[in-house]
Amino acid sequence: MSNDLRERAWVEVNLDAVRANYETVRRHVGAERSVLPMVKADAYGLGAARVVRALEPLEPWGYGVATAMEGAALRELGVRRPVHVFTPLTPGAVETAARARLVASVSSVAGLEAWAGAAERHGPLEFHVEVDTGMGRAGFDWRDTSEWAAAVHARTGARLRWTGVFTHFHSADAADAMGVASQWRRFQDALAQLPVPLEDLCVHACNSAASLRWPEYGADAVRPGIFLYGGAAAPGVAGVARPRAVAAVRARLVQVRRVPPGSTVGYGATYQARGWERWGTVAIGYGDGLPRTLANRGSALLRGRRIPVVGRISMDMTVVDMADLEAEPGEIVTFVGREGDAEITVDEVAERAGTISYEILTGLTTRLPRVET
Repeated sequence: MSNDLRERAWVEVNLDAVRANYETVRRHVGAERSVLPMVKADAYGLGAARVVRALEPLEPWGYGVATAMEGAALRELGVRRPVHVFTPLTPGAVETAARARLVASVSSVAGLEAWAGAAERHGPLEFHVEVDTGMGRAGFDWRDTSEWAAAVHARTGARLRWTGVFTHFHSADAADAMGVASQWRRFQDALAQLPVPLEDLCVHACNSAASLRWPEYGADAVRPGIFLYGGAAAPGVAGVARPRAVAAVRARLVQVRRVPPGSTVGYGATYQARGWERWGTVAIGYGDGLPRTLANRGSALLRGRRIPVVGRISMDMTVVDMADLEAEPGEIVTFVGREGDAEITVDEVAERAGTISYEILTGLTTRLPRVET
């Protein structure tokens, strides 16, 4: 059995680029603000263990996850910094989160009661309150702050510590900044009504886009995500800070054919050769996370040249038009990343696929080995 992780198709992860992107955020928001890198969804598909290992020497405030199991896995890696679960805990996840000493997000009185019960069983626990200022997914309504804040404060004590409060901007990546400004005002209204001193709480609101576009809303901490992993945070951010590319997706040519005019390729025969063409079959498909929507519109790099994807992408194979390139089976084809002077960014792939860079990265399946570079 081969031990070569690059024998078929793989993802290259540049950890130096992750660190550089983290430092860019930290410089931009200022040393007075803490950085809480988001490593949920296995660090956006690139490997939480390796990303945390790379970031630990930079001394982040803590790490953000989406589930109790993700947080518990970080504890098993030896992480001792705060690990914040940013979605409300399901009833079945409360015990897991408590045993791992995670920081819970509290969005309801019922959720607070469940976390308080866990604190009685497992010792002192912390939580941050989420304030819903317009995202609508979770959180206490900012308009009812005087009611819920009193109830939350009354339930806290030595074994249940209220240590933070946050909100989430729904349009930080939009061209129009009005939504962010409106949410920030609502958040400030809510903060002014809290029955605890703000200096006792960690206040945070900014994701990647907001951190780079409006560092003045950075409060005590910022929560970068996609920017750390090489994705553009929002339109116009490139002029402020451009991320270094982190991920590259590469695969091997497995067959090269010269086909006559009229030849068809792929399910549905959606592409037909216009003349004599040279097609290359590449060992990667939607079963690896290459979006099927790139059919007849995606691109790849071969020997530093950009070539088109032709026909529908199959589960395990993709065909490219090699034009006049006389490459051989075994050569590398790049679908995300740089080759020579040519580059296909994760954001370009997302745009062509009709989605966002987050989905491209998290959609890369476990069949693709992650290789550190």
